[in-house]
Amino acid sequence: MVLRDGLCPQVADEELAALRNETPAERMDRNWGELLQELRVVQTGVQILAGFLITLPFQARFEELDQYQRTLFLVALIFALAATSFFLAPVSLHRMLFRRNAKARLVTLGDRFAKVGLVTLVMAITTVSMLVADVVLGRTGGWIIAGAMFSVIVTCWYIVPLNELRCLGRQRAHAD
Repeated sequence: MVLRDGLCPQVADEELAALRNETPAERMDRNWGELLQELRVVQTGVQILAGFLITLPFQARFEELDQYQRTLFLVALIFALAATSFFLAPVSLHRMLFRRNAKARLVTLGDRFAKVGLVTLVMAITTVSMLVADVVLGRTGGWIIAGAMFSVIVTCWYIVPLNELRCLGRQRAHAD
């Protein structure tokens, strides 16, 4: 393995061929397994977040929230529940497509649901951070904390991976 452009590891095609010797069906099985592992990690967190939000209206201090904070709460709850739904959708897909020779379709649709789930989770985390900071620090603090959280998540979840995709694209262009 060679480092190119200072950051992008480059693996020669012959090295890749030696790393995996799998059929298309084996690759789909591996992709499905990897997607399930990713979903297991994220589902726990989003379900805990959604469960926490669901209990908030039943707390005594919830009545002290102003209309703005209640609206933030509802937005956060909707995003958290939507994210939960998107992350659980591949389970339903699998049940419906099981034994129908549709693994490639299952992987493609599961991937799409996971991506949409991540977007809604970004919004849920941002909105929850805004709500909590608004209660603790006030309106300005809420906006600052939400902006910071949004920036951190977008950087870690989107900008860094997109940079890696560009690295891979440059590697392939150099290889051709």
